[in-house]
Amino acid sequence: MRFVMSVLHLIWMTLTVVPYALYLLSAALLGASSDTLYKVAKAWLTVCISSARLMLDIQYRIQGFENLPIESTSPAILLVKHQSTYETFLLPAIMPHPLAYVFKKELLSIPFFGWSIGRLAMIHIDRKEKAQAFNKVVTQGKALLDQGIWVIMFPEGTRIDRGQKGIYKTGGTRLAIETGVPVIPIAITSAKCWPRKAFVKQSGIVDVSIGKPIPSLNRQPEEFMREVETWIESEMHRLDAQAYLSSS
Repeated sequence: MRFVMSVLHLIWMTLTVVPYALYLLSAALLGASSDTLYKVAKAWLTVCISSARLMLDIQYRIQGFENLPIESTSPAILLVKHQSTYETFLLPAIMPHPLAYVFKKELLSIPFFGWSIGRLAMIHIDRKEKAQAFNKVVTQGKALLDQGIWVIMFPEGTRIDRGQKGIYKTGGTRLAIETGVPVIPIAITSAKCWPRKAFVKQSGIVDVSIGKPIPSLNRQPEEFMREVETWIESEMHRLDAQAYLSSS
């Protein structure tokens, strides 16, 4: 039954992305604002999360929501544990500010989905051009933060298996230092239900823990990232202790 429902959920996401993408692309051609386009994208992501709850019984539970800045113009950079596609859909659906992902440009070639994110106020980079890529992240990141859009990055760079830790790269803390913007660390246990390489999804609760903002002033990228990493990984051990026991 889990296999059948996972297939049906994938079909549902595939079918629904087409009308939302066509609407977004049409709106972009007609000169709609970036805020309007983001709301269209967010609506589809909300559909995906809601259908995961209804079809797959994947729930989510949030801790620390009060740690998010409440002012409409307060800038923030979110550095997030990355285990699954689930959090890339969930976070824009629940956050009070628009989010701008930093992502590899190859995603732009995905039909409908990639065409749509190419129209949004986000930052797509060529990972092969490391120096130019970071300069682009800083330039566009500053502009987006000035507009009240939060930048979101996965410091491990790719999805990580449950109970494992990747190498935390300093791009996010370097951007924070360059812009003077605080970092908000986020731990999320999405692999409990939506593992990175598994097609079949499992029912359960995904825990999302939002840390307090960490100031970036007078910091060094490496030690700053170590603080972020320590908080995220400690929180992951607390939220999903069983996974780390079995992987040790």
